[in-house]
Amino acid sequence: MTEDGPTYTNPVLNADWSDPDVVCVGDDFYLTASSFGRAPGLPLLHSRDLVGWTLVGHALERLEPEEEFAAPRHDRGVWAPSLRHHDDRFWIFWGDPDQGIFQVNAPEIRGPWSAPHLVKEGRGLIDPCPLWDDETGEAYLVHAWAKSRSGVDNRLTGHRMHPDGTSLLDAGKVIVDGDRIPGWFTLEGPKLHRHDGWFWILAPAGGVATGWQGALRSRGFFGPYEERIVLEQRDTDVNGPHQGGWVRTRAGEDWFLHFQQRGAYGRVVHLQPMRWGADGWPVIGDGGAPVAVHPKPALPRQPPAAPATDDAFPGGRFGRQWQWTANPGTGWATQHSGDGLRLACVRSGDAHDLRRLPHVLTQRLPGTPCLVEVGLRLDSAEPGARAGLAVLGDAFGWIGLERGPGGGVRLVHRFAEAAADRERDAGPARPAPGGQARLRIEIGAGARCRFAYDAGAGPVPSGPVFAATPWRWVGALLGLFAAAPEGPGAAGAATFTHFRVTPC
Repeated sequence: MTEDGPTYTNPVLNADWSDPDVVCVGDDFYLTASSFGRAPGLPLLHSRDLVGWTLVGHALERLEPEEEFAAPRHDRGVWAPSLRHHDDRFWIFWGDPDQGIFQVNAPEIRGPWSAPHLVKEGRGLIDPCPLWDDETGEAYLVHAWAKSRSGVDNRLTGHRMHPDGTSLLDAGKVIVDGDRIPGWFTLEGPKLHRHDGWFWILAPAGGVATGWQGALRSRGFFGPYEERIVLEQRDTDVNGPHQGGWVRTRAGEDWFLHFQQRGAYGRVVHLQPMRWGADGWPVIGDGGAPVAVHPKPALPRQPPAAPATDDAFPGGRFGRQWQWTANPGTGWATQHSGDGLRLACVRSGDAHDLRRLPHVLTQRLPGTPCLVEVGLRLDSAEPGARAGLAVLGDAFGWIGLERGPGGGVRLVHRFAEAAADRERDAGPARPAPGGQARLRIEIGAGARCRFAYDAGAGPVPSGPVFAATPWRWVGALLGLFAAAPEGPGAAGAATFTHFRVTPC
């Protein structure tokens, strides 16, 4: 929760809200972030003070093409979106590194959002950002390159764009070549602005974990640009502070939201003060170094706020904080008259490896120590059917219930290392009276996880400590799942109740 006082403490979003961009519309601030291969995608957050944020929806219900995202693909999907407000509409542009540059738009932040439109096809096109120039009526777009797909990186390409945002009007030109800037590498994530008669590109370089935030300016969109480093770690503990969005309040204050890579916690979001120096260049943070504590923006005081984590699953519905690890299938979750999340035990030949399952319902791993709890009842008579609470990354661990070969329900705890292709036991299986239990994960410093269960006699620790790991581009995730071995017919379901995350 946000502190209720005159100052704030970074990070203001202490979980994996990767590659944030932000816009101000009236008295409201809106933020979106990368969502890669999870669905729904393009999260939409709202704030009135830039410090406390709530999740109000998603702009992308399903990823396209559908068949490409029928299985988990954390290296694809929505990369580094840009959020803008133009012509009384919200616009989000993003790059899928294997398909090209997409765009959606809506009259209101809560939608309805248009279907994804492919603005430019091509491999390796990432991190697009549009600009509508109110002075000339012209529109532009800048994007970066993914070397893994295109063979090139460290450069920014600019295009003229049709004012309706549907297409580009030229073949593009490299407007910034990072190889020509001494010491710069992995230039990416550009955000394009007009300010004080200049075209400005705010773009990070130097790599996710070790880099810095750059500013580049030119009198003409196609250059030449001059550059400066405007935010870097220096003697702080904020590694790689970069890639985010500049926003100006109605009172004229400037602020910059950016991420910091924190291993299993993913890319957490910091808020930095920003001003324009006497020489016309932006100054971010404390003279170019990130701030840890700072007076809040000069905006009306707001109650503490943070994206939701807890869920009672009313009517079988799950909250906005949850995302599937791929496009969802029919019948995975069932709405009903009571409370509790009812997940079908989906049959799969990959039930032994949660990383391959599309039907895992996830939310972000909290960035501070906490206790995660959920109730579970296994309502499947299928031998081998299982359901549980998981921590997912390159390695994963889970605790839950499984229907044994003899017909009884047992409590199991399993894990898999990053290099393993299937799970193994983290401790002995135990009886689960009544086929139900309350599952617990205590997440300590360094994302070290201790699993436990309560089958009615109080919490019982299970197995050794599990160190959560990130996935490719994605922080570790909390997950709920139900699965069963391959076979004919339906395999029953599992019911989850009262999911809670309590600070430790």
